[in-house]
Order: sequence, then C-alpha cells, then structure tokens
Amino acid sequence: MTAEFAVVLPAMLAVLAVVLSSLMLATQRLSLGASAAEIARHEARGDHATAGMHLARVGNAVTVERTLHGALHCVTLRSAPAAGLLAALEVSATRCAAVSTEETA
Repeated sequence: MTAEFAVVLPAMLAVLAVVLSSLMLATQRLSLGASAAEIARHEARGDHATAGMHLARVGNAVTVERTLHGALHCVTLRSAPAAGLLAALEVSATRCAAVSTEETA
C-alpha cells in the first residue's frame, strides 16, 4: 500500500500543478484581453486620459504595442504570467476598435 502511494502521489501532484498553471495562464489571457479591449476602445475614441488610467491599473509588467490596420486601432498587451517556470512563457492579447471619425463639439 505504501509503495503504491509513493508512486501515485508525485503523479497526482504533477497533474495538479499542470491544471493550476493552465488555469492561471487562461485567467491572465482573459484579463489581458479585457484590458486591451478597453484601452483600444478609449484610444480609438481619442480619450487618451482614460486609456492611460486603465493602462496604469494593468501594471508595469505589461508591455503595450499599438498598431493601425485601416480604420482599426489595435492594442496588444504582453506579460509574463508568474515567476518560476512560468516566467519563461509570455501571454499576449490583441484587441481592436474602430477609429472614431466624428468631430466632438
């Protein structure tokens, strides 16, 4: 009984670690995607102050890349999800918003 437990326990811990790491990566990607969408939407409207405040809430460990694709303003956020082994990975999300052509009064 003890030998089986000694073999199964490390395997179960390894599976648990993989599952938790996968959940952490998925959560990070969803968070980056939501933030990129908000920032792209504000910047496409010309509201750079609100976009800057939202970007400040995201944190310093995130890199930002902005591109224009025709009438679309796209924002890409990149981040390392955690320390340790996961720090070697990079999570990114790109979201785009249509550039506003309306003149504000």
